[in-house]
Amino acid sequence: MPDRDQLFWLFFRFSGRVSRAAYFLAGMLLAIVQAFLLYRFTLVPQGSTEGQLWAMAFWAVVLVSIWSNVALGVKRLHDIDRPGIIAASLFIPVISIIAFLVLCIFPGTPGPNRYGAATNQPK
Repeated sequence: MPDRDQLFWLFFRFSGRVSRAAYFLAGMLLAIVQAFLLYRFTLVPQGSTEGQLWAMAFWAVVLVSIWSNVALGVKRLHDIDRPGIIAASLFIPVISIIAFLVLCIFPGTPGPNRYGAATNQPK
């Protein structure tokens, strides 16, 4: 699978499984991009055209990140042989942090499971 297709699958598809490392690194990448855009927004004068552009970019990335975080969570849950619907817990404020840490710590199912033959690839 070409790199572009692999990245699209990682961030936007719900099938397959991802490892702890891939889940953590992809989640951190999304958080860093959001933090950078928010930082840039805070550097410009309030109400300026530049500020509006940074704000629009930030909110666009937040919307894409919501989808990506759910897709990553579903695939990570698949790796530990759990149904993807549990990814809804990522929307509960305090629980979301705990859920992220749990998904980063719990090892995946060794070998194939009902969600895929191996980690870090579509089913």
